[in-house]
Formats: sequence, structure tokens, C-alpha cells
Amino acid sequence: MIDDQDVYALIGEQGFERLIAAFYRQVPQDDILGPMYPADDLEGAERRLRDFLIFRFGGPQHYLAERGHPRLRMRHAPFPISQTARDRWMQLMTKALDETNLPTEADTTLRAFFESTATFMINREAS
Repeated sequence: MIDDQDVYALIGEQGFERLIAAFYRQVPQDDILGPMYPADDLEGAERRLRDFLIFRFGGPQHYLAERGHPRLRMRHAPFPISQTARDRWMQLMTKALDETNLPTEADTTLRAFFESTATFMINREAS
């Protein structure tokens, strides 16, 4: 695994664009995640995630300039993120990572980050 800050240097903005586009292509038709995303702001959600990841992994800090500190738990508090939702998010992101076929070092680092962060975001008991 490489240092988090080296991921951007390895895959660049284009790598993050391809990954997040592959993820969001799956969201609208997903029965668990789809309803959490406002249809009129799917593009905005995609841009925010892409910009956050670019910032988080060593790229330009557009996310911070536009949104400030990530405050991930606070920003996601309104969304019912159960273990089931977390697992589905990981399923879609894993599929996106597989499709994007990033260099192994970047892929491994991103998968580890997504696993831990997705678990951290759980804020509801299973319903």
C-alpha cells in the first residue's frame, strides 16, 4: 500500500473522475442508495465526492475551498446509513474500482480507505 498522499500523483484527476463516474452510474437504479440521493443533485453529489477524494489523496484542495472541513459524520447525519446501506455502498464502490482498473497500489489504498470510512459513517441501527 502506498501513502495516501501519493494516490493523486499516481492516478491524477482523471483516475478519480473515472472511478466516481463508475460509482454514480449505479446509484440511480439502486433500491437502497438511490432514494438517499436527490435526483436533481446527483451531479452535485458526484462532484463533491470526486473533489473530496482528490483533496484527501493529495490533489488540489477545491473541496476545502468550496465546502471547508469535510465533517463527514455531520454532513451525512441526515441520511439513514445502516450496516445494510454501508454494505451496499461498498458493493457499488467495489464494482466501480473493479471496472476502473486503477494501478494496484492506488486500488489497495482506496479500498482500505473506503472500507474504514464507510463503517465510520454508519449512523442508524438496522431497520
